[in-house]
Amino acid sequence: MSELVGGTRSLAGARSRWYERWLLLLLVLVYASSFVDRIIVAVVGPALKVQMGLSDLQVGLLSGFAFSVFYATLGIPIARLAERYSRVVMIAISIAAWSVMTLLSGTATSFGWLMAYRLGVGIGEAGSTPTSHSLISDQFPAHRRATALGIYALGPPIGVVLGALGGGLIAQHYGWRAAFYVVGIPGLVLGALAYLTIREPQRGQADGLSATASEAVPSLGEVLKVFFREKVFWQMSAGVMTAAVALYGTLMFLPIYLGRVYGMSMEHAGLGFAFVNGGGAIVGGLIGGYGSDWASRRDRRWYAWIPALGSLFAIPLTAVSFLTSTWYIGIPLLLLTTIALNVWNGPTFSIVHGLVEPRMRATASALVFLLMNLVGQGLGPAMVGFLSDRLAKYGFTGGDYHAMCVLPHGAAPAASILMSCHQAAAQGLRYALLVPIVMVAASAVCFFQASRNIKR
Repeated sequence: MSELVGGTRSLAGARSRWYERWLLLLLVLVYASSFVDRIIVAVVGPALKVQMGLSDLQVGLLSGFAFSVFYATLGIPIARLAERYSRVVMIAISIAAWSVMTLLSGTATSFGWLMAYRLGVGIGEAGSTPTSHSLISDQFPAHRRATALGIYALGPPIGVVLGALGGGLIAQHYGWRAAFYVVGIPGLVLGALAYLTIREPQRGQADGLSATASEAVPSLGEVLKVFFREKVFWQMSAGVMTAAVALYGTLMFLPIYLGRVYGMSMEHAGLGFAFVNGGGAIVGGLIGGYGSDWASRRDRRWYAWIPALGSLFAIPLTAVSFLTSTWYIGIPLLLLTTIALNVWNGPTFSIVHGLVEPRMRATASALVFLLMNLVGQGLGPAMVGFLSDRLAKYGFTGGDYHAMCVLPHGAAPAASILMSCHQAAAQGLRYALLVPIVMVAASAVCFFQASRNIKR
């Protein structure tokens, strides 16, 4: 009889492990799909600039502000719904919404329409990540949570690789509209799989809480009280927010930078983009997740020390990366920079979820994403684009830069000033990408401050 019971438990455990792997795999693919749809504007940015006559600032607004304004602000009300209702249904609806908006982006005929569709992508994606965080924390216990969240954070780099390689290749050969169409379709399939195969876990089951202990849904005010009361909460969030300004500012302009400074084609720039941001974020996410869970067995402050050290290492790497004139030095250094700036994800959300009760977790994640995306993705690309235009203007010696070099509807500058325009644009973007180093330094300070309060 005992053998039968033991065999039943072993079978149940195996099924649970297989389900956990499937859950993480599917959520990673969903996250990857969202990031493909998020960064595709950066990938096809060179084509958009030519065909729509866009400035660097407009590209920055499309890839940053247009997405993040609704993604960040709607994250909290949607997270409040996720605390009460089926998280599986909300994830499935979100995927369908952002995929449809991405498909519609391929029909845009002006900057205004493209901006509107990008806002729609942000609305759709607002319901996915905090909700997925809540599901993961109810499936994995605290001592495995940073690892699980670190694996989940592999979604963005996988999305970057797929979007950069596939989107760049499609845009190069079939046009930017086709790129939007192709990357929008997989999300519809993933939405159906999520709805049909993901189970809704009991709130707090991974922490050994009973169903009755987690039935009441705390108010938003109660979550905010925890945020402001717990120094670790807002210090880790501030570290993420400031690092995100540099990370997203670099991420969204990297394909344009590779083409403008190193003379790469759209296809080759997409390959470099995938290598730097995809490879860097995968390695950084794994180091942050596995490393912090392992090191925290000796001292929990490693949950803050690892992101802090990552930010510190990123400061000199960023400076040298954008000052070198050869791609075979610049690209490997950019890869190391991206690794250093991506170690924060697993440690940060593991700590944040440990500070709140189960029905606060989606909202807590949404608060972190509010700061990270509204400030980081909203400000980072727009700031870099604005500075790039300004610095190019000051570096151009042939007259009025905007009148002579930034021409609408695909018109090219006069042959006599073409080289001067190109050099001014390249130098403007190079120096604009150096400015976010200040934010990386601020990020390191915030994470080190958090380590002082984290042990308790």
